[in-house]
Amino acid sequence: MDEAVPEGPGPDTSLTLELVDDIRRVPAAAWNALEGSGNPFLRHEFLATLEAYDAVGETVGWLPHHLVLRDHHGDIVAAAPAYLKTHSWGEFVFDFAWADAYARHGLDYYPKLVVAVPWTPATGPRLLLSPGGDAERLSRALFDGAREWAGRSGVSSVHWLFLTAVEADRAEAAGYAHRLGCQFHWHNNGYGDFDDFLAALTSKRRKNIRRERRLVADAGLRMRTVHGDEADADLWRAMHRFYCNTFHERGNVPVLSEACMAALGRSLGRRVVLFVAERNDRPIAAAMCLRDGETLYGRYWGCDEVVDALHFETCYYQGIDYCIREGLRCFEPGAQGEHKVPRGFMPTLTHSVHHLHEPAFRRAVSEFLGRERPAVKAYAEELTLSGPYRQSD
Repeated sequence: MDEAVPEGPGPDTSLTLELVDDIRRVPAAAWNALEGSGNPFLRHEFLATLEAYDAVGETVGWLPHHLVLRDHHGDIVAAAPAYLKTHSWGEFVFDFAWADAYARHGLDYYPKLVVAVPWTPATGPRLLLSPGGDAERLSRALFDGAREWAGRSGVSSVHWLFLTAVEADRAEAAGYAHRLGCQFHWHNNGYGDFDDFLAALTSKRRKNIRRERRLVADAGLRMRTVHGDEADADLWRAMHRFYCNTFHERGNVPVLSEACMAALGRSLGRRVVLFVAERNDRPIAAAMCLRDGETLYGRYWGCDEVVDALHFETCYYQGIDYCIREGLRCFEPGAQGEHKVPRGFMPTLTHSVHHLHEPAFRRAVSEFLGRERPAVKAYAEELTLSGPYRQSD
């Protein structure tokens, strides 16, 4: 399905929106030339690998419907990764109550159109725009075009998840309802090494982190950092087993295959980072992250052997150490988790925007989000005040 849709009823008729059901139909060079594709999750290679190895598709309820905007020459000037969803799993912005309300009123909430990175609660650009192009105009064309296509196609709603604050403001100006969430991110304040980071914490928090790291070292484990282009088949087999262990323990279904993980390592190379815990040269646990030039993103973790504090070492402290060594400014370890705050991760607001086509529900959701936003801000501010860092004199 490649469906061309006029950009909208406004005066600009020079743009045409296409919905593409296979990203491999979009030239990788054209997609990756757009601003925002430096984010590893927005790379053509990442999205194409998910499709090639069935991590998205009809069987898992994420049907590719990528937005591709072309100018009057037919050149791609903007794009966004989009999916027609038949459920709300794997989004990390929870709208199950909205779906239930639709059902109680005899309405269909699914399918819905979601502009997001599948299975990934990581903030980043969701609109890929032509370098030097009119960002306001192109953004508005994508926001309007997605909404208008959904309305004509009988799709209940449009949701843009984990987009940037600037994008959220533009979407709100285009008539979308703005929702806030809260995650916990670590920020590099120019630390020279891990001890320099520890020196910025209160004595209690500093001692606790040192104790947790010592527990792992005293257990006889060795930590190793491996990039995607350095990992061999045995390590990918172990990483996939760890990932499946974690998902099964939590009653979830792992959608990434071992082959998919290995393919991501090959295609993204040093944008993939593994922190591996080994006993006698045998991996017993690992965390899989992705990175760009500024941020490390934690994604998957698991283990074969339970060791006290190993999760904190593998998923948090190794990542902080890596960011300091590599000069990365931020570490996003994943969704949720107030337990991250004592370990140096601070509350950070996340953004999503939503449009529901049914007027009564659109008004109800907008009113709800208007009440929810101040509460989320207050929650983040409260945790910030009780954070682990020493107060400046």
